[in-house]
Amino acid sequence: VLHVNSVFQSPLVQAIFSRNAEEVTFLLDHNEDVHSLDQEQSTPLHAAAYLGDVHTMDLLISSGANVSAKDHGLLTPLHRAAASRNERAVELLLKHGAEVNTRDKFWHTPLHMAAAKWATGCALALIPHVCSLDVADRSGRTPLHHAAHSGHGEMVNLLLNKGANVSAKDKKERQAIHWAAYFGHMEVVKLLVSHCADVTCKDKRGYTPLHAAAASGQLDVVKYLLRLVVETDEPNVFGNTALHMACHTGQDAVATELVNCGAHINQPNHHGSTPLHLAAASSSGVLCLELLINNGADVNVQSKDRRKIMIYSPLHMAAMHGRFTGSQILIQNGGEIDCVDMYGNSPLHVAARYGQELLISTLLTNGADKARQGIHGMLPLHLAALYGFPDCCRKLLSNAGFDINIPDDYGRTCLHAAASGGNIDCLNLLLNSAAELDVKDNLGRSPLHYAAANGNSQCTIYLVRAGAEVNELDLTGCSPLHYAAASHTFCGCLDYLLDNGANPTLKNSKGYSAVHYAAAYGNKQHLELVSEEVESNIPVSPLHLAAYYGHCEALRLLSETLVSLDVRDVEGRTALHLAARRGFAPCVEVLLKHQASYTLKEHKRKWTALHAAAAEGQMDCLLLLVNGEQSSIFFIVCRTALMLAALGRHTDCVHILLEKGAKADAADKKGFTALHRAAMLGSEDCVSALLEHGASALCRDSQGRTPLHLTASLGHTELLRSLLKAAMKADPLDSILDYRGYTPTHWAAYHGHEGCLHILLENKLFSNQEGNLFTPLHCALVNGHDVAAGLLVKTVGPQIVHVSDAKGRTPLHAAAHSGNVAGLQLVLAQGAEVNAVDHCGCSALMVAADCGETMAVEFLLHKAKPDLTLVDVNNNTALHLACSKGHEMCALLILGEISDSSLINATNSALQMPLHIAARKGLATVVQVLLSRGAAVMALDEEGHTPALACAPNKNVADCLALILSTMKPFPPRESGTGTPSHFNPILKNCGIAAPCGSSGNLCHVSGYCTVDAIKSTF
Repeated sequence: VLHVNSVFQSPLVQAIFSRNAEEVTFLLDHNEDVHSLDQEQSTPLHAAAYLGDVHTMDLLISSGANVSAKDHGLLTPLHRAAASRNERAVELLLKHGAEVNTRDKFWHTPLHMAAAKWATGCALALIPHVCSLDVADRSGRTPLHHAAHSGHGEMVNLLLNKGANVSAKDKKERQAIHWAAYFGHMEVVKLLVSHCADVTCKDKRGYTPLHAAAASGQLDVVKYLLRLVVETDEPNVFGNTALHMACHTGQDAVATELVNCGAHINQPNHHGSTPLHLAAASSSGVLCLELLINNGADVNVQSKDRRKIMIYSPLHMAAMHGRFTGSQILIQNGGEIDCVDMYGNSPLHVAARYGQELLISTLLTNGADKARQGIHGMLPLHLAALYGFPDCCRKLLSNAGFDINIPDDYGRTCLHAAASGGNIDCLNLLLNSAAELDVKDNLGRSPLHYAAANGNSQCTIYLVRAGAEVNELDLTGCSPLHYAAASHTFCGCLDYLLDNGANPTLKNSKGYSAVHYAAAYGNKQHLELVSEEVESNIPVSPLHLAAYYGHCEALRLLSETLVSLDVRDVEGRTALHLAARRGFAPCVEVLLKHQASYTLKEHKRKWTALHAAAAEGQMDCLLLLVNGEQSSIFFIVCRTALMLAALGRHTDCVHILLEKGAKADAADKKGFTALHRAAMLGSEDCVSALLEHGASALCRDSQGRTPLHLTASLGHTELLRSLLKAAMKADPLDSILDYRGYTPTHWAAYHGHEGCLHILLENKLFSNQEGNLFTPLHCALVNGHDVAAGLLVKTVGPQIVHVSDAKGRTPLHAAAHSGNVAGLQLVLAQGAEVNAVDHCGCSALMVAADCGETMAVEFLLHKAKPDLTLVDVNNNTALHLACSKGHEMCALLILGEISDSSLINATNSALQMPLHIAARKGLATVVQVLLSRGAAVMALDEEGHTPALACAPNKNVADCLALILSTMKPFPPRESGTGTPSHFNPILKNCGIAAPCGSSGNLCHVSGYCTVDAIKSTF
């Protein structure tokens, strides 16, 4: 490698390679550059080290040569010297401080070089200086790997004696013994074993040294390993044993040794293949095949996958790979001729599929069934014809003995298969063997349909000449011409069909003619041939299909042929609309060049092509549309186009539209601008583009909301910062209120976005004097965001907790409404008045009771000691409200804190006591507690009903119930033990009452009242 053409060498290097020490000395004395580099970036010292010329090396080093210089491959002079086995050169370089652990581009150190090149002396000189004997190259191989690979026993012995790790693994987890075994280095294998190498070790794929030796036919190594009593049938990760490997590579001597040592000859691998399968498939496996059969291998064993599904027999494998001799051996030894695989294919099917003519002859000679149906019900002849093997077809047709028109499961005959495959010789053989032309498959397709569909022009010609009907329709109404038009390449089928009477106006069941198919598949030449129907637009025009699939050349032809390019589909879309939406810029360009209009709108969303391109972010199409000659209509449709581009986060499209004059603040019917949409989506790039082009951050929708409101609502923190900066610059005095008086601060607080709230509060965008009296603190608490509430209290001050909204509700009311205990704690800690009432007379406790917020009720009762006598405008107490909404647990908690017996019988404006309401709502436990606390059972409400009659669903029912009760006699006392225990019994006990007891069923009153903690403990 170093000794390149002298034309490219310096005089100094030429002198070194000539071994002319006097010339070298002369040149060095006359200042010849000792650091000069050749094409490989090698120095003169590299050359001298390669040659092992110690004297010249000494001269060069004395003249300042760099002993650790690296060439293009990162090789140093020390690498060169070690690779050339020049011991004295190595010693000289080491003496002058050469870097011994340096690596080349493959991470080889000089010791790797020495180990690979049998340079024992060099290795001896290097070893005392290396950092590790087990340093790995890029493949993970140590010097010991290289020595074992090269088979140098002396080097291996040296490295092992110096402490090299005998079990070191490369990146494929192969040890030195793997390499020695594979290359048949017997002495090295023995040496490694004597140093405790693991003869059963496996690499990443599970190969042992026995696998390696067996695969490469190293008989002596195999014998040696077997004498060490290694496991003969140990599988690798694929399930292959050493016998599998030997049979696969045709190593008959190794296979014999393994069989003699008891290897399992029928053991399957993970694909279900036995050694016999692999021998049958091997190009050199005949002797192995005979060996296995002679030793009792099952010739008809079928490989099975992990699902236990039959796959192939050995005869299938021989047929697939064309192993003529192997197939004869298998058949002679009882191989079943017509055995089938998981798809129903016999070996004859497999031989036909892979074109194995000799195998077919052998199988037929031995009685293989030509009429057996395999995969999808196909004959072997189907497969030979489909894959284009005329010699195989000829063999199968000779003395046929079966009906060649037998259809497969899909109704296809062998002639269908030949027409599809496109081999004219196979087709002729079948036609000459009386194959029927007019047979149709299950979809009504003739062989001519298949030939045309696959662009097989010669087959098409022969079939038409043989009398095939060119206008035959399949079950979908398609003729061969339809399929020929759909071909991607111009093959002559369509031209020939037209010349022979094919009708281009025929339409299939969906209304498509051949021209539609040609347009959809973009074949310009086919379009030219069937251009009579280009004006058809049912269900869509050919122009639409060409545009939708992006066939520019086909579209150009149609554009030049059609009178109008503005034909619409059933949804009102033009071809320009489809091309723009799909992003086919060349198609858009062609249509615009031929004066296609983009003012036309589709029916549903009233979008033009411009809208479609903007909505889908098709920038190139958008540029073509806005730069077109019809730019005068741009402003008519551009407003929505800009909004759609922003809605799709298509920043490039937004820039294009704005640069072409789109109004940044144009709004839709709801007042939403493009900036509103971009802000909602959190699209920073689109927002930046809009702001750069003058979009107002203070523009308001129909509800007065600015983009800042939406951004704060959705928590887009950085976007809010940008919009806020733009808003302050536009109008510092704008309080940014929507039409209900809410600021972005309200929105951020309501949704609990602390980051946005922090930014807004930093900019002092909150004032108690401006905006809705339902403050941001109300908003945060009513939605349960106590962290956001804490931030507001900390920033604004404790006075905010006393602010009432237009209905007189304080933040404490809001927290009670949401049941947010942390929020209640927060505002109470800031001095909120627990008994403050709103304009309806409701306190926070009454709100919590009305909403059924059990935890809030419990907290207020236990920690804040609210006034339970407070009544609302209808004279309802908290107990009334809890009962009226059916909140049983809240009512029980309140009852547990009532010490004033007058509250038990307190009446509201309708003269209803809590007992009336609880009875009406079916709150049995509450009724039971009220009765135990002395509730008046005969008190009348404004309708004259007692609590018992209040249970009636309406007044008429109550009157009837009163009449019935007045005529009834008292019931005798119940027998004891008939009462059903209630699941509320523990609560009742804590509320100061007991369950019915004794024979009378009366309630036994016990002293004391329930507590909140006692009730809580029952959950």
